[in-house]
Amino acid sequence: MGVDLAEVGRVRKLLRRDPDRFRARCFTDHEWAYAHRFKDPSERLAARFAGKEAVMKSLGVGWRHVPWKDIEITGGGAPTVQLSGKAARRAESLGVRRVLVTITHTNGQALVMALSLGDHTPLQ
Repeated sequence: MGVDLAEVGRVRKLLRRDPDRFRARCFTDHEWAYAHRFKDPSERLAARFAGKEAVMKSLGVGWRHVPWKDIEITGGGAPTVQLSGKAARRAESLGVRRVLVTITHTNGQALVMALSLGDHTPLQ
């Protein structure tokens, strides 16, 4: 299990300072497009950023071991997690078959919890 809290204001500052670099380093095209459907994309991007951290924690690694873009958090409805590259390989090595996330955010903070499940983990 992993949890992370992101400050929306910090994400807002990063978007103002260098949006292209922030996007290239941290977000997939799908995540970026989803967040920018809203008046203030900062809340959704903060939630995705926190989600990626929470997923990394649930896999027992940090951002130095898994690139941000190897984890995609979908939007619209119940969020889902798509793993690729190093994140997918790490999950496979642990026997993780599915990662669940739950997201909540306000205009100030985004909180995400992630749960990595393997074949041996019953889901009811």
